[in-house]
Amino acid sequence: MDETLEFPVLLRLIDERSTAFRAAVASAPSLDVRVPTCPEWTLFDLAQHLGEGRRSWAATITAGPAAPAKSASEGPAAPWEREALLAWSAASTQQLLDALREAGPDRGCWTWWGASQSPQTCGAVARHQLQEIAVHTYDAQVTLGAPQPLPDEAALDGVDEFLSTCCATTEPWPHEPAAVDFHAIEGRSWRLSLSADGARASRLPAPGTMPATATATATAAGEGPGPADASARGTASELVLVLYGRIPVDSLKVDGDRRLFDLLQAWEPEE
Repeated sequence: MDETLEFPVLLRLIDERSTAFRAAVASAPSLDVRVPTCPEWTLFDLAQHLGEGRRSWAATITAGPAAPAKSASEGPAAPWEREALLAWSAASTQQLLDALREAGPDRGCWTWWGASQSPQTCGAVARHQLQEIAVHTYDAQVTLGAPQPLPDEAALDGVDEFLSTCCATTEPWPHEPAAVDFHAIEGRSWRLSLSADGARASRLPAPGTMPATATATATAAGEGPGPADASARGTASELVLVLYGRIPVDSLKVDGDRRLFDLLQAWEPEE
């Protein structure tokens, strides 16, 4: 996928979202409060999950491309006391950032998305790490009753990253072939094409950027996409939060076959 964020920008946003996450934890009335978007977890559980995950990926990046690091779960456990937990969380993020900087974006890295459109590189890992941290920061903010939209940079890259990493697969789509479009009001659009060959994501011209006559001519000549079977439109942040199941798809403007979004949500292709 083109127009992805540059590696230094990814690292900056990882740091910024991690700081925002810790700010939410710091201002919570209790670490025992339940997280509405992850109801099986308390806020402490969420902080523990985020910190342990970053340490695990730091170890995996350092281990190289062969396999996930055996020692990924080693290290000090998340402490219960709030100030200590915040320091532990900050150190977890720093381990991840240090590992990414040391490796650089082009170095190979083990990932779980081997059959997707995302490469198995440290740059791709950084992209996905940003999304995990951004969405869990939203989770923490929801817990406080003060959710904030994802920053535009992270959200626009997040739609692209989710479709190319979490949706794209060579596993056959078990339903009728379909095309599902996602439109961000910030001016970017994507198509997820579903067929017996799997799911493939592609960028589309944003609505209104191509004259209708040119669009019709390109489609008739086989040079452009045909109409979608379903489409969803909203802010990039809303699109990411729908894709990650944080808000309902009805939060978006949906056209076409609404059922396709339910089928996509229920689809669990083998890795």
